[in-house]
Amino acid sequence: MRKPLYRQVADGLRSEIDAGVYPPGASLPSERELSIRFDAARNTVRQGLNVLVTEGLIAPSQGRGYEVRSHDLFTLDASRFENLTLGEDQDGDAYSDEVRRAGRRPHQEFRVELQPASDEVAARLSVDVTSSTILRFCLRYVDGVPWSTQATHYPAWVVSEAPRIAEPQDIDEGTTRYLNGLGLEQMRYHDTWSTRMPTPTEARELQVGPGVPVLIWSRTGFTSAGRAIRSTVTTFRGDLNQVTYDIDTRHTPPGGDAQ
Repeated sequence: MRKPLYRQVADGLRSEIDAGVYPPGASLPSERELSIRFDAARNTVRQGLNVLVTEGLIAPSQGRGYEVRSHDLFTLDASRFENLTLGEDQDGDAYSDEVRRAGRRPHQEFRVELQPASDEVAARLSVDVTSSTILRFCLRYVDGVPWSTQATHYPAWVVSEAPRIAEPQDIDEGTTRYLNGLGLEQMRYHDTWSTRMPTPTEARELQVGPGVPVLIWSRTGFTSAGRAIRSTVTTFRGDLNQVTYDIDTRHTPPGGDAQ
């Protein structure tokens, strides 16, 4: 069965993008040029282009038609990120260290807010719903491009013992190192990963176009006594990030019940 013409447009351009005919950042031919090439109406060409937009392969470029998206991936080593041993190669917060280690340039925009705990945050921190938490929020960049957002909620008891958490400025040595210095060590993490399409706010902050999902990393940090210190949700651009782990089974407790 013959494919609809708009699908033929999409398939033809996709093949050329994959083959490098149109490399990342390159402009595609105009709709008029594509109409002539595929002997198709401009609305049909536009349908085909929209397929590639939805797939995250191309994006509208103001005044220049469409261009091929760049996918310069940043690889996060999640087994090393926020390393509890705080090795000597860490001289600041974990994000900046990881980006510099990759030979790239970190930058972040930062704010602090007093917020009531949502149902989800309250469950993670084991506090009452609407009880006060401090939110530390970062919009993070790699080489000047928005890469992720990070929203961390701290319960009131942590703020009372670590008052710099509530100050409206970054903590140069990183919050994990700061808390450790006060005896508030995070000895265990619980992580959850998920994917979804971005909210309008996330799409605006991360500058993602149609068809690009976000990767959500939710992490709760606990003391050795099992008390939740913080709840962090990191939202990554799905087109510019990948995550790796190293898992050493020699450190798994007997019976396989890793905590």
